[in-house]
Amino acid sequence: MAGIRKVVFPVAGMGTRFLPATKANPKEMLPVVDKPLIQYAAEEAVAAGADVLVFITGRHKRSIPDHFDKAYELEMELEAKGKHELLKAVRNILPKGVHCVYLRQSEALGLGHAVLCARPVVGDEPFGVILADDLIRTERAPVLRQMLDVYERERVSVVGVERVPESETHNYGVVDSVTRSERLSQLRGIVEKPSRGEAPSNLAVVGRYLLTPAIFEELAQTGQGAGGEIQLTDAISSLLRREEVLAWEFAGRRFDCGNKLGYLQATVEYALDHPELAAPFAEWLRGVRDRDA
Repeated sequence: MAGIRKVVFPVAGMGTRFLPATKANPKEMLPVVDKPLIQYAAEEAVAAGADVLVFITGRHKRSIPDHFDKAYELEMELEAKGKHELLKAVRNILPKGVHCVYLRQSEALGLGHAVLCARPVVGDEPFGVILADDLIRTERAPVLRQMLDVYERERVSVVGVERVPESETHNYGVVDSVTRSERLSQLRGIVEKPSRGEAPSNLAVVGRYLLTPAIFEELAQTGQGAGGEIQLTDAISSLLRREEVLAWEFAGRRFDCGNKLGYLQATVEYALDHPELAAPFAEWLRGVRDRDA
């Protein structure tokens, strides 16, 4: 499979839930063990075949391009000190042949507007969208790769969905869909942050999208929706009048790193799977449990 060439990362948000930590540092640069959230997202995009990563940035986001740029002084220092493993990690943040493009979202007009900002770079191609603060751990292929398998068969837009408790559906865009097969359904509509008790299902749209370029025309005509923002889910609902859209219930565990509890859960889970830290960290956790028992 050829994969998709371009993936969009909307990273212009302020990250207010993590203040004061995000006062000068983007939430996408918060580390989960030893890699920032945005690097996990970029690795997922590359695994789906992307070689152009499009970052929709805002003010105070300078550390994101710095992270993906070459750091000559740091590399020279690591080489001089013989720290070859660290040098390899720094040099291989992205594989050769993968290019980064940075576009400024001048106004905070929502996710839909951020995706629309990528139109000059994406052009007339299918593309992915990854929200870095939805960190998803999988035993099989990364989520965008799973969705690409669906796209390769169906050639239509695919949104990633997850079953959530009914008490939480008001926090998400929720799909109205008809089951096609295991994990796959056909959309009839999406309700953005429905009132309690009015959600059409408990399948919530999370931060993974694989979209046809037709979405740009819909975004250009989409007015402000929930929260006074241009909602991507509203544009997808409009897209349904023109073409089919599918929902993929991904295999994996999502950590909502946009809030503190989800971020801490992700840190613990990834630390327990880290080749260097797993054993000593697990031992320390057992000590904490026994101490507090």
